[in-house]
Amino acid sequence: MAVSEQFELPADSFDKDCPTRPVMAEVTGRWGALIIAALVPGPMRFSGLHRHIGGISQKMLSQHLKSMVRYGLVERLVEPTVPPQVSYRLTPLGRSLARQLCALLSWFSEHTPALRAAQQRHDLR
Repeated sequence: MAVSEQFELPADSFDKDCPTRPVMAEVTGRWGALIIAALVPGPMRFSGLHRHIGGISQKMLSQHLKSMVRYGLVERLVEPTVPPQVSYRLTPLGRSLARQLCALLSWFSEHTPALRAAQQRHDLR
């Protein structure tokens, strides 16, 4: 990273009462980024999301989806069939966030060998 390169964050990001902290925690937690990334290609039904995101329980997926709907990142679509079919898709707000999260996930994928090597060097000490 060049010395002149700077990253500026809003000052209130560090405030314990910052209103974005709950959303940040939801999105950057264990499952949030993966759920959003899974919805990038388009709408998915709950069961499809559950299959696609390895290791997430139905309860966790349900809780995270409800929270993301509440924050306006994901839209819940109910088709008027019997029984009703429910799918989820990113809202425009969620799509703008997805660009950033997918870049982060790509970074992790690209740097996995270096991260693992650093881990091994640390563990050998």
